[in-house]
Amino acid sequence: MRGCIICLALTSTVFGQQTPPSSATGGASVTLRQAAAPRMLIGTAVSSRSAANPKLASLIAEQFDCLTAENEMKPVSLQSMQGSFSFERAARIVAFAKAHNMQVIGHNLCWHSQAPRWLFQDGDGQPLPREAALANLKAHIEAVVKHFKGKVKGWDVVNEAVNDGPSPYLRDTPARRAIGDDFVVKAFEFAHQADSDVELYYNDYNIEQGGKRERALHLIRQIKAAGARIDAVGIQGHWQLESPAVAEIERGIRAFAGEGLKVMITELDVDVLPRGRGFGADVNATERQGSDPYRAGLPEAVQKKLADRYGALFSMFMQHPEVTRVTFWGVTDGDSWLNGFPVRGRTNYPLLFDRQMRPKPAFDAVIKALQSNKP
Repeated sequence: MRGCIICLALTSTVFGQQTPPSSATGGASVTLRQAAAPRMLIGTAVSSRSAANPKLASLIAEQFDCLTAENEMKPVSLQSMQGSFSFERAARIVAFAKAHNMQVIGHNLCWHSQAPRWLFQDGDGQPLPREAALANLKAHIEAVVKHFKGKVKGWDVVNEAVNDGPSPYLRDTPARRAIGDDFVVKAFEFAHQADSDVELYYNDYNIEQGGKRERALHLIRQIKAAGARIDAVGIQGHWQLESPAVAEIERGIRAFAGEGLKVMITELDVDVLPRGRGFGADVNATERQGSDPYRAGLPEAVQKKLADRYGALFSMFMQHPEVTRVTFWGVTDGDSWLNGFPVRGRTNYPLLFDRQMRPKPAFDAVIKALQSNKP
């Protein structure tokens, strides 16, 4: 059975520290990876420094059976200068995963937010000619995918290409300006050519909802119509306590499954803090000011709302066999990017483990949902 805690007895110097065999959760009788197996993978995003703290390393190894590199596999991290690759930090994550019987998800091959300028632009910031940009994209994808061949279960080939607004249906990014709308199709073609066995995903936020869902479906149909391979859609899952509704998320899952694809919840967290601009994960949608009501701790009533939200989400996920993986975006509340987004310097509580790495009521709610809803 996937999720055996025997893996904790393995010692490893990857991440720069040995991973102790003791339980990081104070003896919790069932772990996330045990409760989820064999129904789905349960993952988390990590950095190459995530296990500098041995207790955190133990928690990661104990609870999860799938790792996503938070930043170390993005284009700017691997090839900030053209032709000069840096795989060392990503390799530490892969080695840790191997030592602890975990899968690895490659994140990502093409994303406008963390792509080096040279990939699609000239020295003046102008779009490269189409063929030059295509050659750069192909060379990057080919080198990265081949380097990790046999070590990565799947790749987020393109990240966040769909526009938030109705027109145009794709974001106006450097890749689109240089290559055209078919840059997404080309990226999938290049990835499949580099490794015909690895799974290929499209990953985005808010695509489970309304108009953006329709634009994402249009993109997926274009990829398939071009004859390119796509195996799954990643719904990021950066949600809030009360929105979007579980029923709306479920409609999105059904829509993508209806295209014959697996569905993965790829960057799950639940923001408990108020926002001025609704929800989502556009890294450019920052806010200068916002209330920070829980610096002294999360009130019990809000803690219960968070647990109920996670319980309802996982109960719904378990009803859909097409949902094959759920990955949390971070391990503990202290690690979460939501302490700095959309407002810097706030105190958020979006994950299952608190700042002392202790399981929260939301952890218990997820375990219960996983165990109660197994077929």
